[in-house]
Amino acid sequence: MSLLALRHLELSIAGQPICRELQLDIRPGECWGILGRNGVGKTTLLQTLAGLRAPDGGEVLLQNRPLATLPRQQVARQIDVLFQDNRTLFPASVLESTLIGRHPWLKRWQWEGREDVELALSALRTVDLEGLASRDVTTLSGGEYQRLQIATLLTQNPVLSLLDEPINHLDLHHQISILKTLTTGLAARGQAVIMVLHDINLAARFCDHLLLLFGNGQSCQGAPTAVLTGDKLQALYGHPLQRLELHGHSIFVPE
Repeated sequence: MSLLALRHLELSIAGQPICRELQLDIRPGECWGILGRNGVGKTTLLQTLAGLRAPDGGEVLLQNRPLATLPRQQVARQIDVLFQDNRTLFPASVLESTLIGRHPWLKRWQWEGREDVELALSALRTVDLEGLASRDVTTLSGGEYQRLQIATLLTQNPVLSLLDEPINHLDLHHQISILKTLTTGLAARGQAVIMVLHDINLAARFCDHLLLLFGNGQSCQGAPTAVLTGDKLQALYGHPLQRLELHGHSIFVPE
């Protein structure tokens, strides 16, 4: 059964088509990467998948039910979203900010309990922030704040994560550790991930499915080995790339 399904999805922005008749099935344990040039509509597509923007045509199904008909709290319990440039200046501790991920699960006027705090602390350990639990979020670096956002999503514990450049601002060590957490860790629990990435090599390494958006309403999807070809990548980025093999991994470099 699909966690999320797109049926004949039509989407555009400012009159420019993003996708036409897009059919997509996201199943438990899968990790999808979305690739494309700046401005092709990757973020707009994520907003539509989260139910924050209505499509021009077709529909989005969440566990076989039309997303647009579901109560927002129910959607928030099943889908988490991370967009770019969502930094807040509201003063709070790192732990308090992480606990925001539990809000969809709380009743009105209900406070977080011990289990909620334990989930948040576990998420902070996962992203290497446990030692900063009492820090004010306004004192965090860009990379630390990005990891805090990932911890908040882990605390929410949804079935599907929609992530717009989740490794933005991160150093190499934390890029790899976060991607391992988002793919191997969540997949083991039957959750799925859809994320926008700009690094082709990391997408090829960590994603088992890719969706390429070409910017004219055309798209293609499939396993990385099937869609990351020279012709498709040149059409995708408008620049030729070479594919190299190193220790059993494919590496793509611009010519």
